[in-house]
Amino acid sequence: MRVIAGKYRSRRLRSLPGLKLRPTADRLRETLFDVLSAGNPDSLQGTVWLDVFAGTGAVGIEALSRGAGMVYFVESSARYAELIRSNLQSLPLETGFKILRKDSIHALRELNLSAVRADFVFLDPPYDMERSYREVLSFLATSELLKGESAVIAEHQKKFDPGEAFANLQRYRNLVQGDAALSFYRLSG
Repeated sequence: MRVIAGKYRSRRLRSLPGLKLRPTADRLRETLFDVLSAGNPDSLQGTVWLDVFAGTGAVGIEALSRGAGMVYFVESSARYAELIRSNLQSLPLETGFKILRKDSIHALRELNLSAVRADFVFLDPPYDMERSYREVLSFLATSELLKGESAVIAEHQKKFDPGEAFANLQRYRNLVQGDAALSFYRLSG
């Protein structure tokens, strides 16, 4: 696993053995960032990201490499949070991020109360935690974490549909690559 583009291009990121941790594949991550930047690599400059169920931190680190101003890594596992810290230190990155070692909803509540407003939210729970998709998407739809132009992206198995709409948070695109899919959401109205 490596950083695809930007300041830290080609830098290796560590993972942990086993099937519990499933980092976003390099190819899918590249596709995600190609879609979000829409051919303009400067469009991610200074953006604020929430990387929820962050695992290795690969998506948030990719965002930092491409110019994000701040990334909040949300990860409940102490072991994975330490892995994220290790990956960040290997770059080396000392600012522009915060690791929240909490479950997703508690972390999102804390960020909401802190008046954080995200440009991008990426969530990638373990595939067997299907209920987590709905919980997080429902919370985001009613929170103040999103701006009118914010994008929420959920990575999931292509055979699972996390849902079309959550209050005024509507899916506007579904992109399938291999066995994985990305559902893109945006506030409507």
